Amino acid sequence: MTILLLGKDGQVGWQLQRSLAPHGTVVACGRGECDLADLDGVRRVLREVRPSIIVNAAAYTAVDKAEAEPERAYRINAEAPAALAAAAAASGALLVHYSTDYVYDGSKAGPWVESDPTGPLGVYGASKLAGEEAIRAAACRSLIFRTSWVFGARGGNFVKTILRLAREKDSLNVVDDQVGSPTPAALIATVTGVVLALLHRGDSLAAGESRLYHLAAARPVSWCAFAQTIVRLAAAIPGFELRLTADAIRPIPAAEYPLPARRPANSRLDCRRLEHDFGLRMPDWQPYLERMLPLLALERNGH
Repeated sequence: MTILLLGKDGQVGWQLQRSLAPHGTVVACGRGECDLADLDGVRRVLREVRPSIIVNAAAYTAVDKAEAEPERAYRINAEAPAALAAAAAASGALLVHYSTDYVYDGSKAGPWVESDPTGPLGVYGASKLAGEEAIRAAACRSLIFRTSWVFGARGGNFVKTILRLAREKDSLNVVDDQVGSPTPAALIATVTGVVLALLHRGDSLAAGESRLYHLAAARPVSWCAFAQTIVRLAAAIPGFELRLTADAIRPIPAAEYPLPARRPANSRLDCRRLEHDFGLRMPDWQPYLERMLPLLALERNGH
């Protein structure tokens, strides 16, 4: 079985290279081999590889920049998935695609379930929702995982930004009225591999069947609480040389930190459908963070 992985150099794609390996021959492509902004190039790669499974871990993720580049965001997040889905429908391949909590407006009091109405607040969320809709419209076999606040040792993310600021600053203001679940890239990759294995052993997806699942770690927190945890844990690890302490991170409302794109206030995702269908239990994110920080310290010190 041939598996085409797109976005191999991103946070999730890097982890997927390992978790997909037991399932077949993985053809892993980064932007240099397959740029989702080049739709003709995407179709050419699909014709050459002829995959049984397409795993799309590539996306336009610059949330604020997307407000100024809507055409590029939609091409990568909506038009490219549509092309992948059309190819999957024609060949009978399975498409695995990753979406985001930003498809919601954040106004719900409790965790979001898959059937809740969507209402993205910005171009990024709207483009990702358009990608989901294009996949479903193509009537290919597909798995769509909505996730949130992704972090990992590879690529840029909130954890690395906070660590950089903690080396530079004595105090820091972080938004405290937006809540979600930090989700390790390693968890997303592991769950993807488990789901593929269970589908292979049991009832696989029927022709044209599309399933939507929420995939996020347990224990939601605010951005501020997440930042405080990052700094508190990193301070105990030699090699970071932080100026900032967790106590010096001050909570502020999002209104005091305006950005080009609005963020949902509530990004909590209810993962019970995923847990029920595959016998899973979403873990807490902190142990993943605790394992990742020493790796970042070693990397920073050239080891």
